[in-house]
Amino acid sequence: MEQAKYAPSGWIILDKPRGLGSTQAVAAVKRNLREAGHGKVKVGHGGTLDPLAEGVLPIALGEATKLAGRMLDSDKIYEFTVQFGEETATLDSEGAVTASSKRRPPMAAVAAILESFTGEINQLPPAFSALKVDGKRAYDLARAGEEVKLEPRQVTIYSLDLASTYLGGEVPASTFAITGGRPDPYDPAAPLELADSVTLVANVSKGTYIRSLARDIAHALGTLGHVTYLRRTKAGPFTEIQAISLDKLNQVGKGAPLEDVILPLEAGLDDIPALGLTSDQAEAVRQGRVLHGQPQANGLYLAKHANVPVALMDLESGTARVVRGFNLADVAE
Repeated sequence: MEQAKYAPSGWIILDKPRGLGSTQAVAAVKRNLREAGHGKVKVGHGGTLDPLAEGVLPIALGEATKLAGRMLDSDKIYEFTVQFGEETATLDSEGAVTASSKRRPPMAAVAAILESFTGEINQLPPAFSALKVDGKRAYDLARAGEEVKLEPRQVTIYSLDLASTYLGGEVPASTFAITGGRPDPYDPAAPLELADSVTLVANVSKGTYIRSLARDIAHALGTLGHVTYLRRTKAGPFTEIQAISLDKLNQVGKGAPLEDVILPLEAGLDDIPALGLTSDQAEAVRQGRVLHGQPQANGLYLAKHANVPVALMDLESGTARVVRGFNLADVAE
């Protein structure tokens, strides 16, 4: 007699391929879990990736879906290529060209301009985005040919580098360090390396639109541009090292062990210190009760009993209160 499959809780980090939407990726996980005999499992993603984009897409299963909001709020790292000379309606290669420029910036100018886009910046989201305008998605209005008016928003760019620099290469000498006889940076005859495109790596806060960042960088360089390649290499604590291919995910539906691809719930909380609980304390926390007399410093903790997550708890002045409880089987029971 076949043993009943358990209801999984944890994370599948998918290396989402280009052309697949985030909702389609979630559907693929659900399908494979169903085919593997796990029945109906609650599944959600921790941060949308456009179909054009590829890379790290955290997908939460079971009790881990309670942490999806934290993942949405987390920082992300993207690698992206800006093609200079044309701006498109969607600010990426899928949209129609709306304007063009013959200007190509020198690589040294690109390297020099990046610092002005780090820190807190105001950014105008692209018209083709999921933001709502009068109750409707901006991309639906844009596709219908309607004018989309969005307000600038403040985001944080923690770092922005040339991909070669980020990976340990050399930064081109700054054009602006030349004190005399500086050539026209847009003169094709000038002894400068002009860039048709550039690949950058950005560590950004939630709400940052890479397509808008690419547009604004091109404008600052006196030209136009759009994104032709976009890959997310890190989302919160998860990196591409932990990500699995769609092919490997599909093996689960064909009988491969789920344990080969799933990470534990607490993998999404690697920056949260643990708070050990006794059996009595764990029972109290599961009932939503407050714990008093805790010696730890103030802050957010992952309360665990017998190495099983019980709850996220906020501790202040020795008193710990439940922020989010988890309904996971206790191995000590």
